This record gives sequence, structure tokens and C-alpha cells, in this order.
Amino acid sequence: MPLTAYRPLTDRLIDSLYVEAMLLADEARGYFDEEGRFDRERLPPMLRVGFSCESLKVTTRLMHIIAWLLTRRAVAAGEISQARAAAPERRLGVSQPSDPAILAGLPERARQIVEATVELHARIARLDQGNDRLVPSPSPARTLFARLESVF
Repeated sequence: MPLTAYRPLTDRLIDSLYVEAMLLADEARGYFDEEGRFDRERLPPMLRVGFSCESLKVTTRLMHIIAWLLTRRAVAAGEISQARAAAPERRLGVSQPSDPAILAGLPERARQIVEATVELHARIARLDQGNDRLVPSPSPARTLFARLESVF
């Protein structure tokens, strides 16, 4: 059986992940722009720097995720080809790891947001890598049968 490198992701999955990413982005923005400022000010100087670095990592992770999901939506809509979507610049960006010692010293809400973005990025990375795996292409008989069904 011939192999093909593309496994389409369902629109429903992409839309669900997009909503999740946007809600998480809104939650992160709300926290780091408002409540988090007060939390940050109560930290020792080195942890304040760590807090700021983690907020930048959260933002970067979320932007990588959202860009990847928008690319998947563009493929589904026929706006770009799967080949263009597979280009290195359209792949999911790398997530910089967090320092466990810094995370341990952050306020609980900041830690929760950081961990949520790390987990979402890991799920998206598995999907991105899964699109590279070779999967069996449909049998010629099934393809012909599907074409006949669409005509009648």
C-alpha cells in the first residue's frame, strides 16, 4: 500500500484548539497585565526578573500555537497548500523551557498559566510531528468507490 505524508486534521479539532488557545491568551494577558503586576512587585528582585521572563515565554508559546493553528485553518480552507504549510517557517515554533527553580517561586496563578501553555504547546507539537508521519493512503478501490458515490 502506498504511503503519503499528509494526515488532515479535522476542522473541529483545529477550531477547538484555537478557542482554547485564544481563551488562554486572554487569561494570560489579563493576569500578567493586571493582577500579576501586584504579584510581581511582592517578589524578591531575582524572582521578579524570572516572572518577567516567564510571562514573555508564555506570550511566545501562545503566539507560536495560534500561528500554527491559523496555518492549519488556511490549509483546511484551501488558502494554502499542505506543502506550503509544511515549510519550516510555518511549523510550530520551539518552546523555551522554564526553570523549575523559578517556577517554584512564582505565585500559584502565574505557575498555572505557564504550565497550561507548556501543556498546550506539547499537544500541538505532537499534532505537528504527527503530520510528518507516513500514513497509508486510501486503497485505489475505495478511492474509485468514493468518486462513484459523489457522482451519483
